[in-house]
Amino acid sequence: MHPRPHIQPQIRASSNLAKQKVHISSCATALTVSFSDGLTSKFDSIWLRDHCRCPECFHQVTKQRLVDTFHIPADIQISTAVLNQSGDSVELTFAGSSHKTVFQLEWLKTHSYNPTLETGSHNLKRTYKLWGAEITKNLPVVEFDEVMAGDEGLAKWLKNIDVYGIAFVKGVPPNCEATEQLGRRISFIRETHYGAFWDFTADNAHADTAYTGLALQAHTDSTYFTDPIGLQLFHMTEFTGKGGQSLYVDGFKAAAQLKEAYPEYYELLTQVCIPAHSAGDPKTIIAPSPRSFPILNIDPITQDLYQVRFNNDDRSVIDGKTLIRINNSKTGTKVDVKKFYAALKCWVSILRDQENEVWIQLEPGFAVIVDNWRVLHGRSAFTGHRRICGSYHGYDDYRSRVRDLCYGSSGRLDI
Repeated sequence: MHPRPHIQPQIRASSNLAKQKVHISSCATALTVSFSDGLTSKFDSIWLRDHCRCPECFHQVTKQRLVDTFHIPADIQISTAVLNQSGDSVELTFAGSSHKTVFQLEWLKTHSYNPTLETGSHNLKRTYKLWGAEITKNLPVVEFDEVMAGDEGLAKWLKNIDVYGIAFVKGVPPNCEATEQLGRRISFIRETHYGAFWDFTADNAHADTAYTGLALQAHTDSTYFTDPIGLQLFHMTEFTGKGGQSLYVDGFKAAAQLKEAYPEYYELLTQVCIPAHSAGDPKTIIAPSPRSFPILNIDPITQDLYQVRFNNDDRSVIDGKTLIRINNSKTGTKVDVKKFYAALKCWVSILRDQENEVWIQLEPGFAVIVDNWRVLHGRSAFTGHRRICGSYHGYDDYRSRVRDLCYGSSGRLDI
């Protein structure tokens, strides 16, 4: 069948997509869709065939591609393109095959690329609420029983973590068993060289300052991992002593302030990679691969900040191999040592601004979880007995739960 250069079937006037038109290019290797809002995008025939979502081409249960992309001819021809009666989908056939491919037009618009069209209703871009010391007036809190009762309560907890990067749970039984059950509502526990679920005091069980009574400045954990832990759950089950207040800082807010006030320093901290290590315990020498990462990590596609990775205590030696810019037109150029330290000092001064610091005295029954890719945590020095239990959770496992329980159908749109 010869490809038709223009196809404009009749569409019911009652359809909200009634003004949409579909036509194929004269070479039959692309489909152009003009949407009701006047926007137009083009879809190549090989892309269309590769993205067929029928049961033969895409497993309806596993959500995995079944079509063999590499058997599709690079110049595959579109034979027909026909709108359905309601005008919300298009059926395609291809030359040399009886296979039929059906696309919802809204799906095509969501995944348009030539050009990319904004859809709004299916935007998966996360909505953050930045915060400082004022958040103590209205902490994001849910009840333990509510989280444990079902997915509705769990979704509320996850939503708080997603939006604020920090969330509290009250009414937690002050024991390790209940705290572990709480963490496992999100995902399985990520085991590290500190163990799986941990329960510790200032007993120096590990060669890390967390296991002392010393003050800890605001930091993120596991900067020495290639894939830093995603969530960290804390529950102080016992405390008889003085001090030991917990500190939290919104790293995304601090980064936004740095970018606004000192854009050159912000750029520097997105482009200079910092090595890190964990080497206190015997037979433990952990370092990431590659060896170093920036403090502020930027999504190469959206250019949004997606991860803060900062622990000055765990920083390894910086030298000529690390004081080099990456990810921009100046890639490979050396960075002046004094300029690096100036940027670092400016960053820390923002983190330590009292308006950005949230100090909370945790109590038995009041647990907190932080997004370790966003929120920095620390504590004041303490004396006496302070028992903390909790767990690490992988970032991808956490985001999977958010997509499933908080984003609805939009959580699967880009798979």
